[in-house]
Amino acid sequence: MKVVGIVAEYNPFHNGHKFHMEQARHLTGADYVIVVMSGNFTQRGNPALVDKYTRTRMALESGADLVIELPVYYACTSAEFFAKGAIALLDKLGIVDSICFGSECGDIRMLTKIASVLHNETDEFKLMLKAYLKEGKTFPQARTLALEATIMDFAGHSSVLASPNNILGIEYIRALMALNSSITPYTNLRIGSAYHEKRLSEHNSSAIAIRQSLEERDDLLLIKGQVPDSAYELMEANFHKTFPIFANDLSSLLKYKLLLEEPTGFSDFIDVSEDLSSRIANNLYQYTNFNDFCDLLKTRDMTYARISRCLIHILLDLRKSNLTRYWNSGIVSYARMLGFKKSSTELLSALKASSEIPLISKLANAASLLTDSEFGIEMLNADILAAHIYDSMTCDKFGHPPVNEFIRNIVMI
Repeated sequence: MKVVGIVAEYNPFHNGHKFHMEQARHLTGADYVIVVMSGNFTQRGNPALVDKYTRTRMALESGADLVIELPVYYACTSAEFFAKGAIALLDKLGIVDSICFGSECGDIRMLTKIASVLHNETDEFKLMLKAYLKEGKTFPQARTLALEATIMDFAGHSSVLASPNNILGIEYIRALMALNSSITPYTNLRIGSAYHEKRLSEHNSSAIAIRQSLEERDDLLLIKGQVPDSAYELMEANFHKTFPIFANDLSSLLKYKLLLEEPTGFSDFIDVSEDLSSRIANNLYQYTNFNDFCDLLKTRDMTYARISRCLIHILLDLRKSNLTRYWNSGIVSYARMLGFKKSSTELLSALKASSEIPLISKLANAASLLTDSEFGIEMLNADILAAHIYDSMTCDKFGHPPVNEFIRNIVMI
């Protein structure tokens, strides 16, 4: 049995994601595909456009065999933590042979070379990095120049570090190295629009373009050709019932949380520096909504996306001290299953026999499965809180009845 892992957000699931899943099976010869997917909040620091259960069904109907939730403590953090959390989860399942990710360069050899230099940080690399920083180069510029000086054939690939999926791919490989994992990395060349492209193309638009078109025009038909038919049917069934959700939909919740935390400051939360904490406090009474507040806080050195992530960390109560404890205790303590195919029973049987961590399919059983893991219970509680905050947004926006995360059923097709 061969199993390939995919790390994804599917925000939302589109044609490029289906192509990637097909390529993952082809490149690795896998019999089964396990997806580690962000829950209701994403690495860009936004609530997901579509809830995690609907996105799970989209993935299963387009080729995945099992979908596992990436804990929110990793799903909403920087590329390094996002990647290492996801890779640690796949590694501890004990059954995953390979991981396949999309990249702009499509060159696993070069991505591996870069990852190796960044992971090992040779004396030559550190010396060159320090020299370029001393010259006044920004860190990304200095790192690229140091890599050019360290890797013989890097000069023709200097643009690799300017592309987000390449950067994430490098972090996946670094995580595999750090964990001494036996999982083999593969990459396929991304198709269609660039990651940051905000305009819809004919059939293979970026997730950003899809989200933005829905936010600006609120017309589902605009994206019909951009997503698989099964995904579109799910979107159509839930349109203006549970989705679409955008960052500004959490504006009131965030304002309340900021006011609540103002007396003690915000620097205890992940990624929030003392400087950013002061800027949040100094501008708090100019707060109008989430997007405008991000624009108000951003600087030349801190991007909108970084600010957005920090605000999500505050909203979800994701604290530095907890992340450090989880990181030092083994990174992940459980695998929460969101959905699987009934035809993949062989995979589930093998997982139960091989996994180093408990497989959680029902939250009601989680406490008994995690009796020896205080950290696991804490991390899972953060996932549950995030789910209830997201549900509060959808209830407020669309008026549907609230749903307790503990009674949610795993998705089976």
